[in-house]
Amino acid sequence: MYEHLKYYGVSERVINAMNMVDRKLFVPEEFAESAYLDIPLPIGHGQTISAPHMVGIMCQELELLEGQKVLEIGTGSGYNAAVLSVLVGPLGKVYTVEIVPELAQKAAERFKLLGIENVYVFLRDGKEGLPEFAPYDRIVATCYAKKIPPPLIDQLSEGGILLIPVGNEYAQTLKKIVKVRTNIEEFSVTSVKFVPMV
Repeated sequence: MYEHLKYYGVSERVINAMNMVDRKLFVPEEFAESAYLDIPLPIGHGQTISAPHMVGIMCQELELLEGQKVLEIGTGSGYNAAVLSVLVGPLGKVYTVEIVPELAQKAAERFKLLGIENVYVFLRDGKEGLPEFAPYDRIVATCYAKKIPPPLIDQLSEGGILLIPVGNEYAQTLKKIVKVRTNIEEFSVTSVKFVPMV
């Protein structure tokens, strides 16, 4: 379904992982017929499920390996976390944080229903990360921040990657942060459009 993502530089491995997760199961019933279109869709509470090409690009930039520990800020419908769970494999772990109780509960129920056992949902403020399970090999935010929350950098492991949209409601840039010893290397990946971190 997502072969067109090669155009965006998304690898066969990421495309295969996305093909293993049925996006239709993560969108509201009224948008089911649009589930396979490459567009973001509303999931309620002012939140959206990202367009598949953006999920692909972000998974590609995270350079995920099997067995890694990932923190996701913004669970939403749970689709992105489900794809992450495939990429890190059964030995990997995905911790995902959501601030909207209804979304967190629905996502947790979906994971249970689909037999996804390596994703753990927490109802928290994403700006604070999830310190009790830190450090993380990878951290990804599916919502934009006006500036990078310091706790997320603190909770990143040596050699780890943080991917986060930074900007305002009009213009955002997907930032890739690589932690090398005590240094932070920052790269701008592409222009994006996400809902705000709340």
